[in-house]
Amino acid sequence: MFGIKSSDIGIDLGTCNTLIYIRGRGIVVNEPSVVAVERGTKKVMAVGADAKRMLYKTPENIIAIRPMRDGVIADLESTEKMIRHFISKALPRYRFIKPRMIIGIPSCITEVEKRAVEESAYKAGARDVMVIEESRAAAIGADIPIFEPAGHMICDIGGGTTEISVISLGGMVVTNAIRLGGDEFDEAIVKHVRSVHNLIIGDHMAERLKIEIGNAAPSETIEKVEIKGTDAITGLPRRLEIDSVEVRDALKDPITQIIDEIKVILGKTPPELAADIVEQGIVMTGGGSLLKGLPKLISKETGVPVILAENPLECVALGAGKYFENIRSFDSTHTIYDNLNG
Repeated sequence: MFGIKSSDIGIDLGTCNTLIYIRGRGIVVNEPSVVAVERGTKKVMAVGADAKRMLYKTPENIIAIRPMRDGVIADLESTEKMIRHFISKALPRYRFIKPRMIIGIPSCITEVEKRAVEESAYKAGARDVMVIEESRAAAIGADIPIFEPAGHMICDIGGGTTEISVISLGGMVVTNAIRLGGDEFDEAIVKHVRSVHNLIIGDHMAERLKIEIGNAAPSETIEKVEIKGTDAITGLPRRLEIDSVEVRDALKDPITQIIDEIKVILGKTPPELAADIVEQGIVMTGGGSLLKGLPKLISKETGVPVILAENPLECVALGAGKYFENIRSFDSTHTIYDNLNG
């Protein structure tokens, strides 16, 4: 009885944000993957958006932690507490009816890292846990018909990883994930501002620059933003105006790495599926794909059309939650096909 009434939950356990999808309700949680705990006792003081506001601003007795790093669990105990908090927020009565969870993970993680994800979910109160590759989940969430006999290419740029895959008949034909994403974009901006201007800025300021004037390809207008930080020489606070051209230069290296990896995957794709990709294009998902001009630059460098998914930030959580519905449909389709063919 409890199994029948339990909810299916799709989770995008991201480096920057955690999203939770519940069948029939859609995305119910979308919050930063941050936990604030009391030093010594490890009592949870805040989770999500409230905890993110405390990052780098807490007194000595409180620590604000990002328990996920490069798409994997860096702090098992904090991750468990974070998942438990988000699930209780999404399903207040989940302690009586335990949910079935499916979690999107990068394909590059090790078996040990995969078990850590499963363990944290079980400890957080899951009845059953299943993991799915992020790019497969993102493709389902972007409404790509991956169970058809055709090649579909997906590029999911998250906070800690970028996963590029070619999918056909529901399976991963070619796939690879690199530990590079939105966080590396921020770090590149921090390093550039310090090396060029001798100004030390934090990750939050770098993220603001990336969102407001960050770009991958030249645009008609040059945007400018004033930033604040600490002078690396004098140690005093200082203001600085920076423009979009300079931010584009700062982001050049991580963007080039992503484009090079896309080219490698295209080179490994069988010719029949490559023909499908040239016709249908590369679908981009994840927060990193929202960087202005990135789809245009990738299309120019690869010669393949690039489409930005409708809700790129939500695709992995949506796809994870909808996976069970899709796999049932896929199984029934194959049963009919097998019967027709003896």
